[in-house]
Amino acid sequence: MTRTYITVSIPYVNAAPHVGYALELVEADAVARHRRARGEDVRFLGGTDDHAIKNALAAEAAGVPVADYVDANARRFEALRRPLDISFDDFIRTSRDPRHVRGVEVLWRRSLATGDLYRGLYEGLYCVGCEQFYDAADLDDGRCPDHEIEVEPVREENWFFRLSAYTAPIRDALTSGRLRIVPESFAHEVLAQLDRGLVDISVSRSVERARGWGIRVPDDPSQVVYVWWEALTNYVTALDVAEPTSQAYHRWWHDADERIHVIGKGILRFHAIYWPALLLSTGQRLPTTIYVHPYLTAGGRKISKSLGNTVDPAEVIDRVGVDALRWWLLADVPRAADADYTDDRVSERAEVDLVNGVSNLAHRVLTIAHRPDRRLPAPRRHDLDLRDHVDAFDFRGAIGRINAFVRAANAEVERTKPWQLRTDDPAFDAVVGDLLGRLVALAEALEPFVPDTADRLRRLVTADAHGRLPVPEPLHRRRPR
Repeated sequence: MTRTYITVSIPYVNAAPHVGYALELVEADAVARHRRARGEDVRFLGGTDDHAIKNALAAEAAGVPVADYVDANARRFEALRRPLDISFDDFIRTSRDPRHVRGVEVLWRRSLATGDLYRGLYEGLYCVGCEQFYDAADLDDGRCPDHEIEVEPVREENWFFRLSAYTAPIRDALTSGRLRIVPESFAHEVLAQLDRGLVDISVSRSVERARGWGIRVPDDPSQVVYVWWEALTNYVTALDVAEPTSQAYHRWWHDADERIHVIGKGILRFHAIYWPALLLSTGQRLPTTIYVHPYLTAGGRKISKSLGNTVDPAEVIDRVGVDALRWWLLADVPRAADADYTDDRVSERAEVDLVNGVSNLAHRVLTIAHRPDRRLPAPRRHDLDLRDHVDAFDFRGAIGRINAFVRAANAEVERTKPWQLRTDDPAFDAVVGDLLGRLVALAEALEPFVPDTADRLRRLVTADAHGRLPVPEPLHRRRPR
């Protein structure tokens, strides 16, 4: 049996979650559900990045102890699994989970033992939003190009990681296919960064600048581990990497067939360069795939906690419904280009595809098939294979095939005209059995994308012990405008 480990990035909890992060959760969840449905052994991990300077600064501004502030926001991120129907198998809190603290310390000592960590003086321009240093040439009029905030000059003594030693090994992993970045345009972006050469990076911060918040560097209490070195390790600390005999680590990382990270394009460098280097430094296997998604925007600007233009996904779901939001995120957001979010776009896509398409087809067929006085024929098997699309993270292509399947089924209803057949005519059983089989296949195909709709459709096409279907009911209703 194929064994697959799927992770999403762990977000900062300096503010409430926004709908842009829902895109990542839903895409990863669709992959996890699809792979489980086809018989793979899957583990799906989520979590929160608690140890960030920006978290401590936000707590300070709010006048709240940082641990309390982080706990409150982290609970809101974890709670998203329910309204969004996210099928996590595990969820790690980096400030709360003892697996994480142990794992960070063990990995730090391993990297130190290989000679990849050393003390040095650093002076540079720092963006608190990104938690990284920038070259002046990479700034936009002195501002971070991503968060649109002014960077600040920082000078202090830190621990450094020999990132420069891993230029060739990372390039080899990418060009050989051992590490795949999807879409390919992002792989080209990483290779271009490697061609420019890697420099060593600072991987700790002073306790004073970190406000005392973070995991202390082993044997150096004056420093905390840099959040991007620490946070990336969650993918293996959640598997008890600190324990030499950890079954979870061997099962889901070392011996897994696939190790898939789903991330946003803004953190590509960290996951495609820093993380592989850290893994190589500590003697671990690399991920097999990094899938990179674009941003959601509002009015053409990235939806971001830092920019203050966030949209609460739980409130969106209250307005438009969970399956409408999931469907739009998967059906309309391009693989490599940003998409502008509005409630109207979500509702319009749901009305076209789910109300006029899926729900209308199901109601037509089930109304014809519902005969309380007689046993129905067994549904004829139909296949709606979306594996190639899902494995390529081509969610729009998968949704397109589902919509084409619905259109073909509606055309078959029009061609066969079952309402004109007598219910005791053998032709009626043949036609109805074929149409019911199409609905069964449709329910199976929908499950990874809109699990609630799929579950309700599955119940409507499942006959009781007497071979009779329940009374048909609409799967979706049009929402008032």
